[in-house]
Amino acid sequence: MKIKFFNIGKISEKDLSFAVISANYNGKWVYVKHKDRNSWEIPGGHREPGERIDETAKRELYEETGCKKVDLVPICDYSMDDSINEIFGRLFFAIIKEMGQLPLSEVSEVKLFDNLPNNLTYLDVQPKLFKTTLSFIKNCERI
Repeated sequence: MKIKFFNIGKISEKDLSFAVISANYNGKWVYVKHKDRNSWEIPGGHREPGERIDETAKRELYEETGCKKVDLVPICDYSMDDSINEIFGRLFFAIIKEMGQLPLSEVSEVKLFDNLPNNLTYLDVQPKLFKTTLSFIKNCERI
């Protein structure tokens, strides 16, 4: 799987099919466990028809974590290419201000971590997203 990163605006928003969110709550990283898997992943998911990509990020964050109040900032766009298909998404950084009850969804568990968990669902992608997030935080004045 080839991963390429792009500055916001390089990829047309209409070509973005998913959003993923590196979320932090009370100084800890938020990861979720899908009901069909026994591994951790950052919250995210596919865009609904007619939905702006930032709306996708907020909706997915709520559906997968129960997040009620959040500060959300886009980090970058990226592509995943498996040599058959190339798909585009946007990586966001979220500081969760308030968590609520986890709604009924495909997520079975939400857990807070000090760092990147060992048991990741997408081992070839998530460490790169985490590294990109840390770099963004280090270089960002808006946070």
